[in-house]
Amino acid sequence: MREIGIDNSCLVWAGVGCLLAAAIQAAPLKGAAAVQQAPPPASAAAQSSPGAGFSHVKSLGGIDEYRLDSNGLTVLLVPDHSAPVVTFEVTYQVGSRNEVTGTTGATHILEHMMFKGSEAFNDPKGNSIKQLLERVGGQFNASTSFDRTNYFATIGRESLESYIAIEADRMRHLWLHDADRQSEMTVVRNEYERGKNDPENVLLEEVSAAAYVALPYHHPTIGWKSDIEHVPIAKLREFYDTFYWPNNATVTVVGDIETEPVLALIRKYYGVYPRSPAPIPTVYTEEPVQSGERRVVVKRPGELGTIIVAHKVPNGRDADQAPLEMLDAILSSGKNARLYRALVDQGLALSAGAGTDLHHDLSLHTLFAALTPGASHDEVEKALLAEINKIKTSGVTPAEVATVKQQYIAEDAYKRDGTAAVASEISEWIGVGDWTLYVTFPQKVQQVTPADVQRVARQYFVADQSTTGWFVPVASKTEKGS
Repeated sequence: MREIGIDNSCLVWAGVGCLLAAAIQAAPLKGAAAVQQAPPPASAAAQSSPGAGFSHVKSLGGIDEYRLDSNGLTVLLVPDHSAPVVTFEVTYQVGSRNEVTGTTGATHILEHMMFKGSEAFNDPKGNSIKQLLERVGGQFNASTSFDRTNYFATIGRESLESYIAIEADRMRHLWLHDADRQSEMTVVRNEYERGKNDPENVLLEEVSAAAYVALPYHHPTIGWKSDIEHVPIAKLREFYDTFYWPNNATVTVVGDIETEPVLALIRKYYGVYPRSPAPIPTVYTEEPVQSGERRVVVKRPGELGTIIVAHKVPNGRDADQAPLEMLDAILSSGKNARLYRALVDQGLALSAGAGTDLHHDLSLHTLFAALTPGASHDEVEKALLAEINKIKTSGVTPAEVATVKQQYIAEDAYKRDGTAAVASEISEWIGVGDWTLYVTFPQKVQQVTPADVQRVARQYFVADQSTTGWFVPVASKTEKGS
């Protein structure tokens, strides 16, 4: 599994667009949100009466889920009193997966527009979200991915109500002016150009576009350039009015909170909205079965070649994702990993790895290698596939699986270190379609056997189901003319 969480670099290589300051890793969590080896019983908060107007849905791993009865808003509470800090995050179940031709990139542009203010909260009044967070010392951000859009802030507990008021207000009262859209194009276009200046990013976009022929994952989260530049403000308003409703959102609150007071605040500011007037549109497109190997070649100025070999794997909720996680770790985790020894140690690649972009629908697994000068694409591709074939024919050892499980425990604990990190991880699983995997996925990883690893390699890494991309550097016009 590719590392999920906040993309502090603000790059779009992994399908994430960023805005404003990077979110902080607040005080380490020492209670309910720490790594869980087994789900504890329902919390005391869940066993007592929830706040008025809420129904308790379920509790798992120290996380309590509630539903606001009047409009369907989902609320996840993760209490931890180790520091007087709170992360408040809103995840909308809309991403580039919900876009069509003509509106690609709309989700990301709208994410930027969400910071332009409203009639009640704006820069001229001195009470915009940016101005508030600057005054109270909090940090905030937002990001867009294939399956979700999220907005979040990490603040002192005494500032929580002020932030909730602004966050709730922009759910339905956002200013959407064409002048703001045009001014924001400079920022969005800069993000787009940064991605296009990265050959590896361009190659991944081309591979994804070839691998997916029906599912909307074939277009990048940031969108196609013509759509970005020409989408009318009316289309953005239509997008906003379709997806930004309580029954399409999950509020996650992590940190120094008490259940009933925080639910009362959420009811106060979000309870004023009804459910969406029409059902939230669903994506019912299914990817047809691939009928043969696909290949793409990208030629453009650059220094080093790159290879990506991609295979479609099940959605992020599927039970096979845990064995795939262990397979990827065996292939690419550290200098003792199989791909490192076979490619980097042998002088064929500067780096090599494997990972899965977990999606709500069919996901994409990639093998990756950055070639050393003088290495050929053909020999590096053969070396990549040879390591997969070794696992398919001979399997992996119990020692290898045990080692990567221990590495996973350490890495997973790091990704849960702080209120912002916990909220971010939960948000990614919301996008995948099941927040409880935040609790249960580490347990599933610990149950993986060597036979499971070999089975998924055999099942999914089939040549006729692959999409292979080569980035072939060529001399620039300046170099040709010199």
